[in-house]
Amino acid sequence: MKQKIHAKFVELFGEGGQQYASAGRINLIGEHTDYNGGYVFPGAIDCGIVAEIKPNGTSKVRAYSLDYGEAAEFGLEEADKPAQAWACYVFGVCRETIKRGGKVAGFDTVFAGDVPLGAGLSSSAALESTFAFAINEINGNGIDKFELARIGQSTEHNYCGVMCGIMDQFASIFGKQDSLIRLNCKTMEYKYFPFKPEGYRLVLIDSCVKHELASSAYNKRRASCENAAAAIAKRHPEVEFLSDAKRLWLDEVREEIPEEDFLRAEYVIGEVQRVLDVCDALERGDYETVGEMMYQTHFGLSRLYEVSCEELDFLNKLARKMEVTGSRVMGGGFGGCTINLVKDELYEPFIAAAKKQFAEKFGHEPKIYDVVISDGARKL
Repeated sequence: MKQKIHAKFVELFGEGGQQYASAGRINLIGEHTDYNGGYVFPGAIDCGIVAEIKPNGTSKVRAYSLDYGEAAEFGLEEADKPAQAWACYVFGVCRETIKRGGKVAGFDTVFAGDVPLGAGLSSSAALESTFAFAINEINGNGIDKFELARIGQSTEHNYCGVMCGIMDQFASIFGKQDSLIRLNCKTMEYKYFPFKPEGYRLVLIDSCVKHELASSAYNKRRASCENAAAAIAKRHPEVEFLSDAKRLWLDEVREEIPEEDFLRAEYVIGEVQRVLDVCDALERGDYETVGEMMYQTHFGLSRLYEVSCEELDFLNKLARKMEVTGSRVMGGGFGGCTINLVKDELYEPFIAAAKKQFAEKFGHEPKIYDVVISDGARKL
């Protein structure tokens, strides 16, 4: 991929530039908790985005997406927003850097990625983080890593229409080989946990059902959570986010909020605690508890948060039936992957059964991605 990017860069722009990369991410547990001020537990993976970049001495960006086979050229003023959706991510990072007082000189870039699109592995955060990191370094802006993650998040909010939390960009920037990161999304305190499970493998099974997070469903769930938190805060003013609330406090407002909002909040409050339980279990080497928490998360995402789908529920039930240690839908939902914690000896039969039975029911095989926990944003 690096060689292809370089060859295209030289073809389009003459001599080569400097290459930067950032990673997609998995999240072991802690789904839809980030925008609720709760805990998440992600790690960067060995798939990501690579970009070759070189300042061009103008006030314009000339970008080429190798994956789409498309070029875009745009200025750095607010009115210059490009038409192509992929280019809006690069433009948004430039604008958000400028808003923070950073310098952004015009540059040429060619980029590509091997993060499977629509699989819930956050290819968009990898793209944002690659450019946030590169622009910061090339222009000598000295913006810290927390703010680089926020630049990516603000790009989603202001230029791509997704009111996402901070987790994806944080994992892409802060990722560390063989470690997962417990992040408190309210305080931004984080802690690395070594993750090299002996005798187990992490594997993603991609349903190949594509989701579109900018659709109203994601933002609607966020609004439900905020509504529940606001109702609780009237009685308990210390509640800033839903993660601050106790389960008992949610029961107090059950008659005051729509049932849908109650169910969404019930899931989130339970999930915040599950992240802490999983971290405790990992420190004991207790993977059975880790797995059981993953199954509980899937149940909540499917029945209470309602972001699963028939294909993902099928894969989860198959995992349970085959005594896979843990399995759940991962990412925003509405398609994408299940993440599975599988004992080594069960790996081959589980993958074979998943491919065969899924194809029999849905007419196509799922895709399989083995997970390797890797480093985040960096210069190559």
